[in-house]
Amino acid sequence: MKKRSASAPLAKTTNIDCWRIVVGITGATGAVYAIRILTILRHLGVETHLIISKWALATLKYETSMTEAEIRALSSRSYTAKDLSAPIASGSFQHDGMMIVPCSLKTLAAIRSGYCDNLIARAADVTLKEDRRLLLAIRETPLSVTHLENLLSLRRANAIIFPPVPAFHTGPESIEDIV
Repeated sequence: MKKRSASAPLAKTTNIDCWRIVVGITGATGAVYAIRILTILRHLGVETHLIISKWALATLKYETSMTEAEIRALSSRSYTAKDLSAPIASGSFQHDGMMIVPCSLKTLAAIRSGYCDNLIARAADVTLKEDRRLLLAIRETPLSVTHLENLLSLRRANAIIFPPVPAFHTGPESIEDIV
């Protein structure tokens, strides 16, 4: 595998099969987005490191027909949210970025405050600390002033705030067309 610099941004990487992306799934609604992203990244040959929170497991049962094992199989490597000794919990683990899809507001608050009681929050904290790209797909509404302040604070820390808003101008015929 090609060696990457610690802060290599995704946009500057030209060889996609050398990318290494961390993906976190939280309990917010919108698990189909995570499954779609994992499927696309796998198809492109991107190395993925997956963390699924305990509440994400509950949400996945309601929103998809896939088993936990099937979802984990979409990634190159998967971890439990409790495993704070996982390689991705360290800044020495080289990766090209992290995305949390969907990202609950609880996880957002944990990242903003540096309260790393699970692997998703810890990996995100390290991603920001090492000046790597962090994408947060916020799915919950309405947003309180506290939520907005958390979002603004993380944006100022260089996180990408990306609410997955479907585009209807393309004339989608099914949910799959907009995910």
